[in-house]
Amino acid sequence: MRGPGGFWYAVSLAWVAYFGVLQWSVVRFRVPIVLTLTACALGLAWWQLRRPGPGAPARGPVTLALAGSAVVTVAVPLFSYLPSGWQGVARGLLAMACLLTVAAMWRPTSRLLPAVVSGTAYLLAATVAVVTDPAPRIDVWVTLQQASDAIARGENFYAMAWTGSPGVQDAFTYLPWTAVLVAPGRWLAGDVRWALLAWGLLAMLGLLVLGRGRRPAVAAAALLVLAPGTLTQLDQAWTEPLLLAGLVWWAVLVDRGGTRTAWWAVLPLALACASKQHLAMLLPVLLLWRPFGPRRAVATGALAGALMLPWFVASPADFVHDTVTLLVGFHPIRFANTWYLLALNVYGVALPFWLTGLVVLGALGGVCLVVHRRQPGMAELLRWLALLLLLANLVNKQAFYNQFWLSGALVAASFAASAARPGPGRSATVGRGGWRIARSATTSAPAGTGSSSPGPAASG
Repeated sequence: MRGPGGFWYAVSLAWVAYFGVLQWSVVRFRVPIVLTLTACALGLAWWQLRRPGPGAPARGPVTLALAGSAVVTVAVPLFSYLPSGWQGVARGLLAMACLLTVAAMWRPTSRLLPAVVSGTAYLLAATVAVVTDPAPRIDVWVTLQQASDAIARGENFYAMAWTGSPGVQDAFTYLPWTAVLVAPGRWLAGDVRWALLAWGLLAMLGLLVLGRGRRPAVAAAALLVLAPGTLTQLDQAWTEPLLLAGLVWWAVLVDRGGTRTAWWAVLPLALACASKQHLAMLLPVLLLWRPFGPRRAVATGALAGALMLPWFVASPADFVHDTVTLLVGFHPIRFANTWYLLALNVYGVALPFWLTGLVVLGALGGVCLVVHRRQPGMAELLRWLALLLLLANLVNKQAFYNQFWLSGALVAASFAASAARPGPGRSATVGRGGWRIARSATTSAPAGTGSSSPGPAASG
C-alpha cells in the first residue's frame, strides 16, 4: 500500500489482527499467535523508525478497524466465566456498538457521539460481566477483593493468605497502590471490578482530553474500549485500565505545557508506577525526554517509593517476596504466547534468565538512545513506550492478554496525541471533518515539540 491512506489501512488491519489473536489467546498457546504478535511488534518498530511519521488516521481506516473488531468479537473464541447466554448478549452488544460507532463517525453533526456510543457499550458490557459472573474463578479477582477488605481492617495484605484462590495462595503480586485504587469498588459496591470500570472510563476521558475532543481522539477512545477481548478483560478483573489511566493523564498534563502543569504530571505517573512493577522500565525513557526531564522522572520514582513505603516498612520480607522474588522464580505458564514459551512448548528449551533480561535491557537501551537523540513529540513517544513494553512481553514467561493490551492502548493514545493542536515541529493538516490532524513536520523539531506549549515544559 502506498501513501498515507494505504499506511493507515495497514495499521487498521494490524490492529484487528493483534487484538484478534489476543482474544483467541485466552487461555491457549499457539505458534501463529506468537508469530502474529511478533509481526505487529516489527511493524510498530518500522513505523517508529520512519521519519517523519504520519499523524492521525482518517475515518476510512478507523471504519475498517471497528468493523473488523465487530467480526472478531463475535466469531473468535473468547474466554469468559459468564453464563453462555449472557456472554452472547455482551458479545453482541460490543459488536453492535462497533457498527453503531462507525455510523456515528460518519454523521458530521455530532463529533462526540461515537465516544458516547462506545463508552455506553463498555459500561453495559461491564455491568453484564459483574452482575452475571459475581465471583470469577481467577486469583486476580480473589486477591484484589480480599486485599481491599484488609485495607478496610488496617491489615497488611502482603502478610495474608487468600481464601478460595484458584491460583496464587499466599502472595499479593502487585505493588500496593493497585489494591488501594480499586478498593473503593469493593467498599462501595461489593466488587473491585466497578472501580476498574471507572478507571477504564477515566482513561477514555483522558484520551478525549489529550486529543482536545477532536475526531481522531474520539476514534482512538472508541477503538480502545471496543477492542476484541474487552469482555474477558472486564470479567477477569485485570488491572491494566488503571495503569493506562495514569499514563494517559500523565500525557495530558505534560502535553498541556507549562512548568507547573508538567510537575503535576508526576502524580498520576507515580500512582501508576506504585501499582505495577514493570512501569518502572518507562522512567529511564522519560528521564531522557526533555519535556518531562530528569528532575520530574526522579521525583516520580521518589514519590512512587514514598507511596509504597508503609507496606515495605510493615514487613520488608513479605513485600520483597511477593513483589520481586516470587515473580522472578515463578514457573512458566504454558499458555503465555511469548518467545520464552514457544521455546519451551515447541522445543523443550527453557531460555536462561540472563538471555531474556539481556533482550529487555537491549530494548530499553535502544529506545532510550532514540528518544534522547530525536526528542520526539508526544504521539511518537507513546508509541516508543508501547514498543518497549511489547518487546518485554514477547520474551517474558508470564505475559497475557492484559499486558499486551496495554501496548495496544498506548498506540491508541498516540492517535489521540496526534490530534492535539499543533505546536512547533508539527504542521496542521486538518482534513475534512477534523481528520488527519497534526501531521509531523518534515524537518527536525527542537526538543519539547510534543506539547502544544512546549517552551516552559522543556526546562524540566
